[in-house]
Amino acid sequence: MTEVERRHRRVQRVVAVTYLGIPLVLLGIVAWISTQGPAATWIGYVVPAGMLVFGWILWRRHRYVPRWWAGVGGLFGGIAGLFATLYPLMLGIWWPALLALPALIVGLVVGLALARAADRALLVPVVPELAETPYELVFRLRGMPLAAVLLGKDSVTIQGHPFPRSEEQSRSYPLAAITGTFEVSLSGAERLKFPIAIPHPPVASEGPAIILQASGDDWVLPSNQAPTLIELLDRRRSIA
Repeated sequence: MTEVERRHRRVQRVVAVTYLGIPLVLLGIVAWISTQGPAATWIGYVVPAGMLVFGWILWRRHRYVPRWWAGVGGLFGGIAGLFATLYPLMLGIWWPALLALPALIVGLVVGLALARAADRALLVPVVPELAETPYELVFRLRGMPLAAVLLGKDSVTIQGHPFPRSEEQSRSYPLAAITGTFEVSLSGAERLKFPIAIPHPPVASEGPAIILQASGDDWVLPSNQAPTLIELLDRRRSIA
């Protein structure tokens, strides 16, 4: 088994815990609490059961898309912490509700920590063999906190927002449309222009960048990981 294969197994275990384990833990808590009350408390199973079904669907869609892990982990963790403390109210037990806000925060932190652990297990350190995996790889752009380059299995996307709300906020190209990649060094005096909408104007900064040529477009993308991005992009292009 190669290092990338071992890394893949670790990542998928953590992602499964994030998407499926959190709802299962909440389901167990609800089941234990329900044994202390009347039969009507069965309705409390709806929330963790719904989370489990929803988590299964999302896990199938997101297992190779790291940019979604933190959002789902935080959401599921927060809901689990909040519901676990409010559900005892159905039995007339009120004091756990006093812990609702701390439980919400703890659940949120746990969910985010799991997502962060999966992300680090995948990307630290970044190795060229990741290009041969189905994972979407995210590279943040320097000077534009919300903008990123998404290197997919068959395409590359430049977007100005983590979750674009319109076509103007992102641009995608199939890997076959990439005609050139070049590493350059920016002085910080350049004025970069982007043909996509971004929330804030780019902040000029000194450092490495990648020139990406695709379908007649030329992009200058400031990234501290420019050499790695070029290597992974060229490798995926060669095997696409």
